[in-house]
Amino acid sequence: MGALVTLELPAGAPQLDLPWIITFGPLDDEEEWEPVVCGPYERPHALALAQHIVADEDLMAVVEPLLPATSLEQIRAEIANAQDLAAEAADEIDDVLDDDTDAEEEHAHDHDDHVAEAPSADDLKAGFARISARLTSS
Repeated sequence: MGALVTLELPAGAPQLDLPWIITFGPLDDEEEWEPVVCGPYERPHALALAQHIVADEDLMAVVEPLLPATSLEQIRAEIANAQDLAAEAADEIDDVLDDDTDAEEEHAHDHDDHVAEAPSADDLKAGFARISARLTSS
């Protein structure tokens, strides 16, 4: 069984309406091969596809929004935002490691580990059409 990594977004987050891609790569650092990027998909389709693949294979799947940036400024702002988020996450990890909490304490997950039904080719094509319409609308 592999691993699925994605963003946990609040309901109504604008990123939910973006097209999403899946990057499949090796789960083990000893394995070396070029990652495979698939998409764009609507988020529910991307998650369902990734869940089905990692359920059967020792792979990592990263499901993330595809940002249709239309200017250098937008791209630079997204890079700066990602760098800021990474620095904040590193600080949080440092804080956790500095705590004297019990290392064996585990936190319950509030999310459901249910695997959605894999979308059909027709479902995916309809999703592509909706993504295209959103990307080309004003």
